[in-house]
Parts: sequence; structure tokens; C-alpha cells
Amino acid sequence: MLEKFWGWYERTYTLNISIAFGLFTLQLVHLVWLFGEVVWASLVGEPLFVLEGIYKWLIIFVDYTEIPALLSVSLVYINELRKGWNTKEFLYLLFLNSQWLHLFWITDEFVETTFNEPGTILPVALAWLAILIDYLEVPVMIDTAMKFFRTMRNRAT
Repeated sequence: MLEKFWGWYERTYTLNISIAFGLFTLQLVHLVWLFGEVVWASLVGEPLFVLEGIYKWLIIFVDYTEIPALLSVSLVYINELRKGWNTKEFLYLLFLNSQWLHLFWITDEFVETTFNEPGTILPVALAWLAILIDYLEVPVMIDTAMKFFRTMRNRAT
């Protein structure tokens, strides 16, 4: 059954990498929000911007697209590792899947609360760890984008 799945995955790789790239690109919006509203406010005292109303709901929606993004991009790296061991691919898969820890243990709500309401129970260092985990996606995003553009270029030729 796995052989059939990976055969299908390889045959439809262009579609799969396109979906993974699209979902992952949405996460850039989340990282910009995290930096501009949460990190910047923590470092200098005032956020660069504050999302309210429909924009706050949109950022929440984008945040929830992280789950299908993690799944689809993980398949890209598992497929690469299936073809042969590569330390970089393994590290990127590890960076990517550290996001599950961030999603289910250290949420954005905790990070915002920690920075905005001093005296919370959990230490500020844990909030910074959550932010670091979130930004571990960046090298994976860049590599996934390169895979996407390489696939599109090769498909065009």
C-alpha cells in the first residue's frame, strides 16, 4: 500500500510540491504577524502594528493552515529521504516537525499572554523558545520554494 502511495506521489509530484509550497507560503503571513505584533512589542515596548477585527480572524485562519502545511511539506522531505539519506533533508524534516510542539504545547496565545501580561506562571524564556521554534520553518520554507521553482522550471523544459 505504501508503494502505491509513493508511486502516486511521484507521478503527481508537481501538484504535491505546489500545494505544499502554497500552504507553506501562507505561513510567512503568520511569521510577519508574530514579528510585528508580538516580538517587536516585547523588544521595544510597542508593536509595529496590531491586527483587529477581520484581520485578526484572517491571521487565525492562516495559523490553522499550518497543520496541512506541516503534513504536505513533511511528505516532500519524507519522499526525499526515502530515495536516500541526506542530513540536510533530515534536519529540515526535524525543524518542520518541531512545529507540532509549538502548536500543541506552546501556543501563540501563551506567547502573547507572556509578553503582554507580566507575572504569568510560565517563564518568558519558554515564550522565546516557542518563537524560535516557529522561525525554524524559515530555512525549510526557502528550501521548499527552491524545490518548487526547480520542479516548475524542469516541467517547463
